[in-house]
Parts: sequence; structure tokens; C-alpha cells
Amino acid sequence: MILENLREFLEEKVLEFNQPAFIPSDPIVVPHQFTKKQDIEIAGFFAATLAWGQRKTIIQKSFQLLEWMDNSPHDFILHHSEQDLRPFLAFKHRTFNDVDTLYFIAFFKFLYGKHESLEDAFTLAWSGEVDVMERLLTGFHEYFFSLEDAPARTKKHVATPARKAACKRINMFLRWMVRDDGRGVDFGIWRKIKPYQLVCPCDLHVDRVARKLGLIQRKQTDWLTAQELTANLRLLDPQDPVKYDFALFGLGVIEKF
Repeated sequence: MILENLREFLEEKVLEFNQPAFIPSDPIVVPHQFTKKQDIEIAGFFAATLAWGQRKTIIQKSFQLLEWMDNSPHDFILHHSEQDLRPFLAFKHRTFNDVDTLYFIAFFKFLYGKHESLEDAFTLAWSGEVDVMERLLTGFHEYFFSLEDAPARTKKHVATPARKAACKRINMFLRWMVRDDGRGVDFGIWRKIKPYQLVCPCDLHVDRVARKLGLIQRKQTDWLTAQELTANLRLLDPQDPVKYDFALFGLGVIEKF
């Protein structure tokens, strides 16, 4: 497809899918239950981490976790007792279990005891470059697992480019936090990381549609594939390439393109 025609086609699909009607059936509905910045961050990170499998189940499991946090995750993280953690011993979603859940809670308690926002944990290796995300995600992974006795099994639930992962769920979470287009879906509550620096979440649906449209040539799906896709989307919109995630995902999941 000619570049200008492709841009026009995808822009139309962005407008179609980037709207509040998209929210209730997507994991982003979970952080949309909150208005406090830290609550949005915590709820969003859990929802994004659990985002594999059926979306309905992802949403249910995320709400279960937040209910056990009295639907006030930031306050719970900072002030919970050992007894308050008992319900989480029964939590399981796919391969994410109680060990993983309790470590996430421990990390958030450590983080918010020192920092105002989860964005601080992502910007330890900050620079203003376009292609900075590999360094930021690698640094975040190292920081996330810097606590004493961090479980080895939990590391598979927080992707890193250092392992060549496409980092789909973290990139999706970052899209939620960073993009601010006024359309009511993404939150745009982070200011340091800019939309042009984001990497497009590359799941099976996005990958399949992007290949059909000639946006991906690389055979496997890994970090380099996500970078290739994003670089091609920057040709369509250098300032906000990841908005096309709405189009690619909608075409793949809803329209079965």
C-alpha cells in the first residue's frame, strides 16, 4: 500500500477505535476506575501484566486484585499489614501466582516509599533521544528486581529487551500512561517520556495485521520486530506513532482483517 494511502487508511481506523466505547472491553478499563495518579499507575501495571488470554478474564482477575486492596491500591500498598496480604495467597492467573503478586506489592511499597510516581522507575536512564526505550525498559527491569530475595520465577512476567522480548505488555502500559490526545482512552499522566519515544505494543494480532500491511518484514516477533514496526509507524506520524496501535489492534481483533 502506498505510504500516503496507508496513512489515510490507518488514521481512519485510529478515529474509529480510539474512543471511550473501546474502554469497557479492554484491560484499560481497570485503571479507568480511578482518578488518583498512583492508583491509575498501580491498577494499570497489574492489568497490563495480566493481559494475556481472554480479555474478559484479564479484567475480572485485575478487579479481584484491586478489591483485595480495598479499591484503593496506593493507600493499600503503603499501609497494608501482613494479615492484609493473606487473600493474595490464593491469587492465580495463568502462570502469574501468589509469589509474583506479593513481590509486585513489595516492589510498589518500596517504590512509593521513595518516589511520587512509577514514571520515576522507568526514567532512571533518561535521555531525550527518540530511540531511548530499550535503555529505559532494561533499566526498569533491573530496578524492579533489585529488592533482596526477588523471586527468579517472577522475572518472566516483566519483559526486558535484554532478553530480546517484544515487551508488548510494558509498551502497552506505557502507551496508557504517556499518550494524551484528549480522546478519553489513554491517560497521558506522565510528562517526562514523550509519545514519539514509545514503542508500539506488538502482540499476535498487531503483528499479523502489520505484516499484511507491509509494516513488518522481520520473520520472528521480538524486540527488533517491535522497533521495526515503530520505525515504520514513525514515517506515518513522527510525533505519535503508537496511536496506530488502536488501528492495528482493532483491525486484528474486531475486524479480523
